[in-house]
Amino acid sequence: MKAPFRLTAFGVFFVPDPLTGAQRIFEMSNDWKPSTKAVHAGTRRSQYGEVSEAIFLTQGFVYDSAEHAEQRFISSGEDEFIYARYGNPTVKMFEERIAALEGAEDAFATASGMAAVSGALTSMLKAGDHVVSARALFGSCLYVLEDILGRFGVEVTFVDGTDLAQWQAAIRDDTKVIFFESISNPTLEVIDIEGVCKLAHAKGAKVLIDNVFATPVYSRAFAQGADVVIYSATKHIDGQGRTLGGVILGSKEIIRKTVEPYMKHTGGSMSPFTAWVMLKGLETMGLRVRAQAASAQAVAQAVEGHPVLNAVIYPGLAAHPQHALVQRQMGAGGTVLALDVKGGKEGAFKFLNALQIGIISNNLGDAKTILTHPATTTHQRLPDAKKASLGITQGLVRVSIGLEDSADLIADVLQALDGAK
Repeated sequence: MKAPFRLTAFGVFFVPDPLTGAQRIFEMSNDWKPSTKAVHAGTRRSQYGEVSEAIFLTQGFVYDSAEHAEQRFISSGEDEFIYARYGNPTVKMFEERIAALEGAEDAFATASGMAAVSGALTSMLKAGDHVVSARALFGSCLYVLEDILGRFGVEVTFVDGTDLAQWQAAIRDDTKVIFFESISNPTLEVIDIEGVCKLAHAKGAKVLIDNVFATPVYSRAFAQGADVVIYSATKHIDGQGRTLGGVILGSKEIIRKTVEPYMKHTGGSMSPFTAWVMLKGLETMGLRVRAQAASAQAVAQAVEGHPVLNAVIYPGLAAHPQHALVQRQMGAGGTVLALDVKGGKEGAFKFLNALQIGIISNNLGDAKTILTHPATTTHQRLPDAKKASLGITQGLVRVSIGLEDSADLIADVLQALDGAK
């Protein structure tokens, strides 16, 4: 059985005329700009011609006959589905849209950002394989690399991600995977994607990048050499604190022959309702992220040099060690900054508790400005020596800038800093 329509990310798609049944042919252009792709790419319309994408909230699909069911399990067509854990029309729309936006051949949507990280890594690795990773990572990513992969016989070498010489020394002839956050969480170190990819590919290793802080809006990771790009869609893609989700992007070979078999059998796929929320998020993501990045730049500049701060860490500031790199790689500093408040934990807590607009939580990329104290929350499990080596001081506060008026945010942060003296 064929669907009454087919609409893919690019190329020809067909829509049946509801009265005559004749198919009207439309062309989608590969030259469309990102904002157009974010609204239209991957759309599938039913016979009702709905404007907003339909939610196919179903776990399974019906076959015309036993023979049809047998054939579907042997080989499913582009618009043929078996079970929601394997694929779903709404989820497929999200996968095709984000792939078109990112410049990837394909994508697999997952239940959370960490399902994407762990699924991408474990699907590509086996006992005896070697991984080289940047040492500055989100706490859960560190747990996967240090604890889980180690349990199953994968060797992991950690390096200072900003030092290409350390990458070169650590990557071996038998290295299978390179992993890093393009901008590290929470200390905002920027990794040279093109430089690391060249070193990795010279040894035959695949490069997996957690690209959350860069966002799909500013990402050019595939053009810079990445093999796999991972997002927590919970962050800027949803961007409004509603759902958990993730996505793994790469070539069709990697996504369908390596990632998909692992994910569909281990159960980390995205739900249709979540995919619909993410589709709605993609429509406005560019507007939101650019506004947030502009506000983050304004806040960072306004508080730089404040007497209560040891440091303002933001890649968009000229003082940031990788400022030139981030401008070349992304063209903007992103939506997140970090403040190192004097007085350690006590000073940081006074600052956090004095805020009137910014809220204390542990998400980022949200419409609301969210502040986090990593040493006691997201990275609290790390030993003190490890925190110190990563630059996670007791005074460090991660600030994810939202969509509030930047003047209001600046006034709020300044009054809270004054209260922390």
